[in-house]
Amino acid sequence: MTIDQLYQVLDHVNHSREKRREMAILVSENPNLIAPLMAIAFDYENPISAKACWVMEFTAKENLPYIFPYLDLFTASIGKVQLDSSVRPMAKICEYLIKSYFHKTSNKTKGELTEEHLEKIATACFDWLIGEHKVAAKAYSMTCLLLLGRKYEWIRPELKMVLEQNYENGSAAYKARARLTLAKLI
Repeated sequence: MTIDQLYQVLDHVNHSREKRREMAILVSENPNLIAPLMAIAFDYENPISAKACWVMEFTAKENLPYIFPYLDLFTASIGKVQLDSSVRPMAKICEYLIKSYFHKTSNKTKGELTEEHLEKIATACFDWLIGEHKVAAKAYSMTCLLLLGRKYEWIRPELKMVLEQNYENGSAAYKARARLTLAKLI
């Protein structure tokens, strides 16, 4: 499948879980599509990039190792994503990666994520948490940063400060997740 064909297929993807899942199955059956899918996802100005991000999220949920060869590109690019409809799936992929990395059992993610990758994910998560983004991206960022705080002690006080500063102006959903996160930080 060429990148032009991939654009055409992505054009038919919508918010429905069914359409996103169908496309993720196609990508999972053809892992060679990950590279062009990422190229489209990180074409920040293009509205179709959000659809590529949705498909990447669904693919990562089922086949996280498929993105391992592209972790350098992924972590270098996530901080530049601006569309809200793209930020949420990128934050969710980060959550998948970080949860897998800190999972109790041995797994491939622990060998694939480098210190540089982890630091870039932490930076992106702080940016999403502080920025004008929707609650879902902020919630996924809280989870990532809470777990990363196990490895990097500096994260815990910074995360606590950000959550406390933004608590009063947050939505009910933000406040609920912030309370849970703050309780785990103590």
